[in-house]
Amino acid sequence: MSEQQGLPPVRGPLVYRQSIWTRLTHWTWAICLFFLLLSGLQIFNAHPALYIGQQSGFEFENAVLEIGAINTPQGPRGRTTIFGQQFDTTGVLGMSGSAEQPTFTGFPGAVTIPSYRDLATGRVVHFFFGWIFVAALFVWFLASFINGHLRRDIVPKGADLAGLPRDALDHARLRLHHGRRYSPLQKLSYFTVFFILFPLIILTGLTMSPGMDAAWPWLLDVFGGRQTARTIHFVVMVLLVLFFIVHIIMVLLAGPLNELRSMITGWYRTSPGTPGEQGDRS
Repeated sequence: MSEQQGLPPVRGPLVYRQSIWTRLTHWTWAICLFFLLLSGLQIFNAHPALYIGQQSGFEFENAVLEIGAINTPQGPRGRTTIFGQQFDTTGVLGMSGSAEQPTFTGFPGAVTIPSYRDLATGRVVHFFFGWIFVAALFVWFLASFINGHLRRDIVPKGADLAGLPRDALDHARLRLHHGRRYSPLQKLSYFTVFFILFPLIILTGLTMSPGMDAAWPWLLDVFGGRQTARTIHFVVMVLLVLFFIVHIIMVLLAGPLNELRSMITGWYRTSPGTPGEQGDRS
């Protein structure tokens, strides 16, 4: 019998990885993005189509996405058109619910806030959580700049870019490392979210506001019109949803208890052999 049998597994040190500001804003964003997504789909259902340019209407052929329903010999069917390509999306998009009592909306009520048609309430919910989201982002940027989190963990450096192919291969093989700092792939992902996707979704949201257009008319020029801004806003929302799905999958694969402890208490269990430093727990 091996002398090692029955011994507890070797564990790496606990390190203080997430500050209180990172944890508070992380959970604030999670709540905000949930309500922003579902209320945003309620707003989208008021006109379930996306265009490129300043205008939209019957006289223009600038739609890149249209969700609706059509009559067929077999009865009404949901139809989604993407860049001219038509897809039958009955039961999911355009037409949902039972055959006896179908609902004709872009997205079904199960994924909108409110679940019934109410554009006014959807806009109130969307704007309320939108401004909380912006405030949390401002707090995070300020705190992360002061405590060095931005420089240390978010902005990729030359060594991170050099190590990106190896880190991407390790993730593809599910060889996940629990280090003190973020891996190159994590840094690049978070940098993209914080410096590209978040600013884009905020600025395009402001571009769709007539009041903001009056105050900042340059927004319309930057994004090529209100309709183009709406399309970019929708695309960025889809990218953030995809990021969230991948994020949850990686949390489950990396060890959900350790990852959750990091975002609740700040303490993170690293892999064995990770160098310790002052403030770590064994």
